[in-house]
Amino acid sequence: MQSKLTMGKKLFLNERFILLIILLNSAIIFIEGFNFHITDRLWLDLLDNGFTIIFLVELLVKIREYGAKGYFKSNWNIFDFTLVMLALPSLSSLFVTAQIIDLDFLLAFRTMRIFKFFRFIRFVPKIDKIISGVMRASKASVLIIIAFFIFNFTISIISCFLFRDISPEYFSNPLISFYSIFKVFTIEGWYEIPDEMTQDSSPLLAFLVRLYFIIILFVGGIFGLSLVNSIFVDAMVSENNVDLENEVRVLNAKIDRLLEMRDEELVK
Repeated sequence: MQSKLTMGKKLFLNERFILLIILLNSAIIFIEGFNFHITDRLWLDLLDNGFTIIFLVELLVKIREYGAKGYFKSNWNIFDFTLVMLALPSLSSLFVTAQIIDLDFLLAFRTMRIFKFFRFIRFVPKIDKIISGVMRASKASVLIIIAFFIFNFTISIISCFLFRDISPEYFSNPLISFYSIFKVFTIEGWYEIPDEMTQDSSPLLAFLVRLYFIIILFVGGIFGLSLVNSIFVDAMVSENNVDLENEVRVLNAKIDRLLEMRDEELVK
């Protein structure tokens, strides 16, 4: 009996087993997205709830094994704990069904089980380096992102006052105008907006409106976003650049040392 308990504990502490459970659970959630007969859907719900219970048992086993303090010392364990807690309300479908009690929040509870899939993130190779790179890039890009936001805000205010009477659909108020200008910056529908605005306009007005949006596209969409992306990417790979610089420095030091040793031999 003791050996079985020990094997069970080792199983729940095995990261490969947990990864397999996450993948199987993700497959069940994917399959549930299709339309099935009520009986088949019941079995799928039972399987999904079974996986949720497995994750809960895994959590309890790890807390008992490492202690609460040791368990929550790891950020990944905190991440796992949060996702499991978000998925727990979906277990309510084992005891209460929407047919018995008409509670809309049960549907929200069932939706929360999808969060379990995000546990897969921790198994991505070199995820810690990726996350640290994203954090470093976010810090490096914060000023340029704020500047880009202010530029978007300014252009949206100007566009609102210029075009709210011509095209209230896109520029009736500053908030809608902000969204429309952001679409132009992302090169999404940048030509559709001015084309719709100038359908019944004079050739001169149509030319000026299109010229206005072309300038916005180049300044904000092409130059602005490219600048944000370049700074972000450069900050993400900066750690790799530092490592390469250190390796080159060490290599140069070794070459210099070899040259010194050769010169000493020649002098002798």
